[in-house]
Amino acid sequence: MSLIDSLINEGWLKTPRIIEAFRKIKRADFLPEDIKNLAELNEALPIGFGQTISQPLVVAFMIEELKPESGDKILDVGSGSGWTSALLAYIVSQKGNPKFEIRNHKQIQNSKLKIPNGKVIAVEVIPELKEFGEKNVAKYNFIKKGIVEFICADGSKGYEKEAPFDKILVSAAAREFYPAWKEQLKIGGRIVVPIGSSIWVIHKKSEREFIEREYPGFAFVPLITK
Repeated sequence: MSLIDSLINEGWLKTPRIIEAFRKIKRADFLPEDIKNLAELNEALPIGFGQTISQPLVVAFMIEELKPESGDKILDVGSGSGWTSALLAYIVSQKGNPKFEIRNHKQIQNSKLKIPNGKVIAVEVIPELKEFGEKNVAKYNFIKKGIVEFICADGSKGYEKEAPFDKILVSAAAREFYPAWKEQLKIGGRIVVPIGSSIWVIHKKSEREFIEREYPGFAFVPLITK
């Protein structure tokens, strides 16, 4: 049984558009050459500079909780190898949700309305990993199409230039919940972030009201900040 089929059978992958993204975006394309043969392993793997590409079940769980939609603008903090950035790009672009096009086909025919492409801002603080991730994501033409933009910066500060965001995904363990993330999130938006050994899911109900859920029992490399 393939890794993706196992993730489906075990209940980690549930949503059709997310499953499609996992099938289309190959994990091997985001690994160093010498460990590409390990892509089907359901475990975190090293990508250099003390960082890892996260365990597939964890990535599946976090993206399912993030609930990305076609047309979303998403901040991907600690983008590393670029795998999560590419998965999210597939989902937020037209290609990621063909039902949107079908549902709105007549409306699109009768107007100049364009199907929203969505955008992923991938923030990575380590310059060499930013370049590695950017090169990997470029294999899928998401950068050329303007769907993914890579920024070398401290992700704990968010990215005010592109704010507000519909969703924010953090792929390394933060020491705390940084204020910039809540400030730069749209009302109705979601943040999925590891803090310590727990994954937190935060839903922004209003400027001052947030609903938070904690899922303990995970392990991540620490988020590097400046």
